Amino acid sequence: MTYVEQLAAFVTQATYEKLSLQARQALKIHVLDALGCAIGAVEGPPLKMLYAQLEDFGGNPLVSLIGGGKTAPDRAALYNSALVRYLDYNDSYLARGETCHPSDNLGAVLAATEYAGGSGKDFLTALAVAYQVQCRLSDVAPVRAKGFDHTTQGAYAASAGVARALHLNQDQTANAVAISGTAYNALRVTRTGRLSHWKGLAYPNTAFDATHVAFLAMRGITGPLEVFEGNKGFMESISGKFEINWQQENLEAVTRTSIKKYNAEFHSQSVLEGILELRASHQVEAQNVDSIEIEIFDVAFHIIGGGEEGDKQLVRTKEEADHSLPYMVAVALLDGEVSPAQYTPERIMRQDVQALLRKVTIRPNDEMSKRFPAEMPSRIHIVLKNGQSLSSQKRDYEGFYTRPMSWEMATQKFERLASPYTDSDLRRSIEDTVERLEAMEIQQLTEPLAQVRRSKS
Repeated sequence: MTYVEQLAAFVTQATYEKLSLQARQALKIHVLDALGCAIGAVEGPPLKMLYAQLEDFGGNPLVSLIGGGKTAPDRAALYNSALVRYLDYNDSYLARGETCHPSDNLGAVLAATEYAGGSGKDFLTALAVAYQVQCRLSDVAPVRAKGFDHTTQGAYAASAGVARALHLNQDQTANAVAISGTAYNALRVTRTGRLSHWKGLAYPNTAFDATHVAFLAMRGITGPLEVFEGNKGFMESISGKFEINWQQENLEAVTRTSIKKYNAEFHSQSVLEGILELRASHQVEAQNVDSIEIEIFDVAFHIIGGGEEGDKQLVRTKEEADHSLPYMVAVALLDGEVSPAQYTPERIMRQDVQALLRKVTIRPNDEMSKRFPAEMPSRIHIVLKNGQSLSSQKRDYEGFYTRPMSWEMATQKFERLASPYTDSDLRRSIEDTVERLEAMEIQQLTEPLAQVRRSKS
């Protein structure tokens, strides 16, 4: 069998019963977290543009949109995935050479499960498949350093999850994954330099495409089955050689996936926890700060600290702000939180944060780099204008997979994000449904999600 056929066998043989109790609970926590992120994003400017396009173009109303309305499954995958992703507040998986956001797959898997008339168990199983494929490919076949985006592995993950949700057979699944993996190899420029709306829409576009090709494969369209190992395939052209024995893979990757405590790029989380702890314990006032120096592992330095992915002290937009460690540190000290409110255009451009972020210096630390990704180490040193020095050192944060987020914490985050667009009864309905999802039909989740308020403008 080709490599993609071995992967397809893994996908089709996946069952809910193969999930450990820990993985089942973790999946439900990650689903609730992703849905909170999605509901909290319904008024995002790019989401309004996207919804306007869906309304303009139409689509056979087969599956539900969060916030109401129905459309074709691939378009629902696009829109609902964009909601999950827009705030940049959903979960993350750390590999040495790659970081991905496995709940980016939720919109596609949800659409496919609803189309297939599936159950909560079907949905959780298919989502676990997508997590496993994306996380394991991130482990063994990172592409960031070669100029490609993490959505490249996502093309395999999303198509695998959709294929499982649709109950495609092994041949259909192999073809779906082969087409998706061949067609959607995205460039890392999406997340470097001057960031655009595409930072939040790149994976939703992959979810849209992967859903589309899975339906093509369902109808008999074939793809290049040597997509991994073949002449000019993924290994030769992008990743290099790697090995995964899919016969020995489990469905436990979700238990090694972390949830964000703060609305900020993932590698910033331990720094922000440390900054906010110093602010609270020493009553630090931003106007008294002379300088802030942060030592951090190399991956964080390169992505959000001013390393190879560009200047992080030039911040003009939401997309640039949530990928700038100087901005996030400065706004945390000023406001005492890092939430969606910290990314409005008015907040970003205020002089207080623009001045303070220029007092932040980020340095890579070799010893910390060696401890990553098992840890998320950082060291913070604040010097006040009166000469007083404050320091903090972190190895992880609350929500990192070594200190996983509890159901209670996830519910609190969900409540904060969803409350502007839902009433308490609707939030409780969604929470209760997710908590008992293995005993539910997926329609019992999509129906309350459709009741989320969305403005008509």
